[in-house]
Amino acid sequence: MNAASKKILIADDDASIRLVLSQAFTRLGYQVRATGNATTLLKWVTDGEGDLVVTDVVMPDENVFDVLPRIRKERPKLPIIVMSAQNNLITAVNAADAGAFDYVPKPFDLDDMTSAARRALSRPADPEATRAQARAVRDDRLPLIGRSGPMQDVYRTIARLVGADLTVLLSGESGTGKELVARALHDMGRRRDGKFVTINLAAVPRERVETELFGKDDSDQGKLVEADGGTLFLDEIGDMPLDAQTRLLRVIDGSEPTLNPKTGRRPNVRIIAATNRDLRGLIQQGLFREDLFFRLNVAPLRLPPLRDRSDDIPELARAFLLRANREGLPSKTIDSGALDRLKQHSWPGNVRELENLVRRICALYGEDLITARIVERELADQQPVVSGEEGPATLAQLVERKLTSYFADQPDGVPPAGLYDRVLEEVERPLIQLTLAATRGNQVRAAEILGLNRNTLRKKIQDLGVEMQRGRR
Repeated sequence: MNAASKKILIADDDASIRLVLSQAFTRLGYQVRATGNATTLLKWVTDGEGDLVVTDVVMPDENVFDVLPRIRKERPKLPIIVMSAQNNLITAVNAADAGAFDYVPKPFDLDDMTSAARRALSRPADPEATRAQARAVRDDRLPLIGRSGPMQDVYRTIARLVGADLTVLLSGESGTGKELVARALHDMGRRRDGKFVTINLAAVPRERVETELFGKDDSDQGKLVEADGGTLFLDEIGDMPLDAQTRLLRVIDGSEPTLNPKTGRRPNVRIIAATNRDLRGLIQQGLFREDLFFRLNVAPLRLPPLRDRSDDIPELARAFLLRANREGLPSKTIDSGALDRLKQHSWPGNVRELENLVRRICALYGEDLITARIVERELADQQPVVSGEEGPATLAQLVERKLTSYFADQPDGVPPAGLYDRVLEEVERPLIQLTLAATRGNQVRAAEILGLNRNTLRKKIQDLGVEMQRGRR
């Protein structure tokens, strides 16, 4: 069936949108019929008209989500594209649950709309392939992807928390999607009209953390004031220096004098914190305040690693393929053998590692179909050798494995600026702490073991916030 023999039904109470879409689809060779209400749309569908429906959600006579079940019952194979100005997570989920082929938020890009229409009108004949494609399109537009048991538990917890204004502590390995959960809690919660402000405490030099959070003058007010009325997301809270922890605790307790100069009042902020570290272990080491932990851990939520939700990998991979194509990379499909191989991998970098792998394959391989051979080659190239005939893993190999997660945990695969200094700091702090512990706090002996000048060691202890062991100085 060619374009000229296909008819698109448009339903929107905005005459200008009906006109724009009608002209665009007509130029592409489709027949078009448009209406401003749901009743007429339903009549046309019942009469057997149309090969595709493009409809708004809120209509003068009915909400389209109430009409879609009747359309699905009358014409189960008729593809439907839902568009709405209420472009949030709930609308996207409702559209998918109602059986829509795709959801397009307003204001939409005309190319995105016509592309969605082409996909719908040329959808695979195989019913399972059709459902997989529809799920992939939906999932690509959602902040969180997956229908496994562990993810259902996450969704249920999010649903309980969006209506409250509690402080939330997100935990889980790097790359599991902690920031995505934080954004979902903000976008679906009562503070959705306020700002979502984020600070990665592992990416900020320790001496600048307090200034970044609390500001230093009227021209530099800090993230806390910036988030007034909204949400402050404290990523990698386990890397916050003790002095900043103390000040944050005063903010939560209400004793911090920080004021918003525009309102003259203390900032009204919901705090969501995240960590991939064991905060209880840090408390035992004296590196994290126990009272702050209990203040942050009001509503805990742990995100599962990808290896514990491998059933979600096919949907994740398909959604990432669509996203890569939208970013300008070649369009590709993936076969069942490749998906099975992806499910066998341990994914130390979790979901972010999978997304980066998909993007890399799209960029580097000319084949339209991703096979198990391609996946195997890429996974083999990325896997560091940690044991075997060459013996136990070297420090360099272990460091390389850890550094992989730094890159995998970033949306574009590139960490924030200053990576070199952050990595050195992470290595130096435990090295100095262990050496001081071994020498019972004897800095002269520790400096000798480390091969450092004593004054240099003293400065590093101060700059790195190293906790001193009791003993001789």
